[in-house]
Amino acid sequence: MRKNGSTNAAQLRQRRDAPLTTPTDLMRSATKDIAGAMNTILADVFALYLKTKNFHWHMSGPHFRDYHLLLDEQGDQLFAMTDPIAERVRKIDGLTINSIGHISHLQRVLDNNADYVDPSDMIAELADDNKRLAARLREAHNVCEEHRDIATASLIEVWIDETERRTWFLSEIKRGPAAVDHIKQQERTSAHD
Repeated sequence: MRKNGSTNAAQLRQRRDAPLTTPTDLMRSATKDIAGAMNTILADVFALYLKTKNFHWHMSGPHFRDYHLLLDEQGDQLFAMTDPIAERVRKIDGLTINSIGHISHLQRVLDNNADYVDPSDMIAELADDNKRLAARLREAHNVCEEHRDIATASLIEVWIDETERRTWFLSEIKRGPAAVDHIKQQERTSAHD
């Protein structure tokens, strides 16, 4: 009876200590490159998610409701990217982010820890961050194409589209009323010509 218990303990120890592997037809170098690119994207997405939620929570001013709801929607969209990114890394036999410290080590999105940020500055900062994220997603797409990882590349294409949409919405808000007034003035001028 004791032997059976020690055998089970040995088997459990062996399984616990076994490396985490997932079968894939990708070369080990491909897995390393793609996992590295996607883990950095994942860190950026988590950082941008938290910044977006931070600005959502601390929004103020005359456009509070609209901006608050927009940033909540954009935060949800960013958070929805995280699990598919991490699971994709695991599917190709990579290891993914495992802590907040790991995220802060990899992230390229700058934190904003200011007690107060003007709403127009929030919008401008998020527009720029999303624009940079789209460019970085394209870089990760190139890594996937280089290694013929079609599945990860196709997911990235959807995320690029979503990121460009966020950038577009934020950039239009960033233009502000002066830009809208300028466009209306040009339209009136051209209508009289």
